[in-house]
Amino acid sequence: MKLKADAYDVGIVVGRFQVPELHDAHLDLIQTVCDNHDKVIIFLGLAPVMVTRENPLDFEARKQMILEAFPQVNVLYVEDQASDEVWSKKLDNQISRLVHPNQTSVIYGSRDSFIAHYSGKYPVAELVSDTYVSGTEARKRISSRSAKATADFRAGVVWASQAMFPKCYATVDVAIFDEDGERILLARKENETEYRLIGGFSDPGSPSYEADVRREVSEEAHIDITDPKYLCSMLVDDWRYRREVDKIKTLLFVAKYRSGRPTPDDDILELKWFDISSLSTELTEIRPEHRELVAKAVALAPTTI
Repeated sequence: MKLKADAYDVGIVVGRFQVPELHDAHLDLIQTVCDNHDKVIIFLGLAPVMVTRENPLDFEARKQMILEAFPQVNVLYVEDQASDEVWSKKLDNQISRLVHPNQTSVIYGSRDSFIAHYSGKYPVAELVSDTYVSGTEARKRISSRSAKATADFRAGVVWASQAMFPKCYATVDVAIFDEDGERILLARKENETEYRLIGGFSDPGSPSYEADVRREVSEEAHIDITDPKYLCSMLVDDWRYRREVDKIKTLLFVAKYRSGRPTPDDDILELKWFDISSLSTELTEIRPEHRELVAKAVALAPTTI
């Protein structure tokens, strides 16, 4: 590894090290800093949420991983901030508390690291490695491997599940009415006898919930609808999450049919138009978890679309 910095008393490394073990590039980086400074401090980036795809490991797990290979270094954390300026000031404050006023310090980073975001008072040096290993790709490779038949592996999975914040999954459902508002289009899945609204989980990459609605309608019915109008939201008593801490909340939209032949697809087996006036009072034709949604749509849609 080529070192692009003058001699300083203290070498500071800022990184995430979100890997199960330090790879060659990590080892090379830390060893280079240790070889050039009597005192080395490593600040681990600390995300505001735990156990995510980009930040699966907590601070303590990464700290112990580094200390196992480099017991002589000091390992601390710096919390992520919405503002690069605020983050830079917090990092500077932490460094100033750990470094003697008479000592000089330099912060090291790799080419794609924090360097472009740092605006603090300490000099920064870029470490150019002869080896590049992507932490993202390393995590993907692990996820593609089979589960290990060890107690430690199972304990790690349990730990991760308990460390997560409770989640609320967002879904969309849409009540599609005919042009006169007298009929509603409902869907039936395989192995079900009752009908439901067209809908599904919101896509994290979707620009809006309205876009999610259009995607679901296209995938499940292959028809065109008017612009979806938001009606309300509510907790869904989905049997898959009934015994879980995590839950589903759906956003109910209404729209009118515009064109196309309703053709069931994806996980939908049948599509059927229902006369609103013919629906039973208890809505027994509807899946239990969708009855309140359909009731809301039938009651409020005329004033919305």
